[in-house]
Amino acid sequence: MLDDSLLDDPGRLADSDGAGLLRSVALAGAQVRATAEAIADAGLSSLAETRPRALVLVTRPGVSPAVAELLAGLLGPGCPVPVVLADTVPTWVGALDVVLAHTEDPGDAVLAESVDRAARRGAHVVLTAPEDGPVAAAAAGRTLFLPPRIPLPAGFGFPRALAAGLSLVTALGLLRTDLDRLANELDREAERGHLSTESFLNPAKSLALRLAEHTPLLWGLDHPATAVARHAAAVLAGYTGVVCDVAGYPQALTRPVLHRQAVNAAAGADLFADRDEEQGSPLRVLLLAVRTGPTAQATRRAAQDTLPGAELLELAEDTLGDEVACAALLALRFEMAALYLGLAAGTLGGPGLFAPAAR
Repeated sequence: MLDDSLLDDPGRLADSDGAGLLRSVALAGAQVRATAEAIADAGLSSLAETRPRALVLVTRPGVSPAVAELLAGLLGPGCPVPVVLADTVPTWVGALDVVLAHTEDPGDAVLAESVDRAARRGAHVVLTAPEDGPVAAAAAGRTLFLPPRIPLPAGFGFPRALAAGLSLVTALGLLRTDLDRLANELDREAERGHLSTESFLNPAKSLALRLAEHTPLLWGLDHPATAVARHAAAVLAGYTGVVCDVAGYPQALTRPVLHRQAVNAAAGADLFADRDEEQGSPLRVLLLAVRTGPTAQATRRAAQDTLPGAELLELAEDTLGDEVACAALLALRFEMAALYLGLAAGTLGGPGLFAPAAR
């Protein structure tokens, strides 16, 4: 059962977060700064004159797939370099290619083999991973290796992986981004979501309450937003046990029954329905948006015309149209909301990452 009173009791909230997860998620800005410093020390600027044959984004379990999808979405179809997403380094990789990989599992044997293969074939490899284990051993002396500078529990590496990817594509001249500004924006978002801030002023707590006891439909109105939605679904599943539907809005339109139910839910058609007769939790439609410009605005209007009661989540005004910052802040907001919801629902708590399973 959801104890929503917990969210407005900072003392109880802090006590229930025995593992310090709220403190960990609030270090997103610090992770970006630390990663930027590590990259500067490692000399990523040496790739500034490189125009690779392909940019390979390796998607290992954890936050890596969502980060890779977000980077690809931000680069967009106009990127002058082919962007390849793959679970392992492709067999064709060579000296003309650049490989980016992230893992929080130091013993990922598949990634260790991939890194070794890419390095032997002369590819430029940028890797964020723990400093010990087979992955680190495969990278030693042959890659631009970035171990974490801020120790955090597993699952909180999204900002670090994103910062490394943004630094790489910026060095390659494929995207312009200011990591220092991004870190400042993340700090402000963490402050807005601080546990001492009351729910009606705290965007993360407010989002948690809107998601509570619902089945969220997280539909992205553009490719970067859909990538953020996938990360949001992962943290909601990981910290609350809530299962979400994730899709780009054009894909959602191809599923007529679910889309019709979403239209009914967004229109409030079930306002007076008998909850005892309903199967499962009621739907909550959230439309995520990152892109700006006339085409993006037209997509928003079309979706909102079809789903007039759906909630639109966009931070373009808060970030002055900076799409990178908008995506990163949305991801952080969902991370904080998932933690608040998990704590209030009792799925998190105690000294470990998860509360002990009931017997």
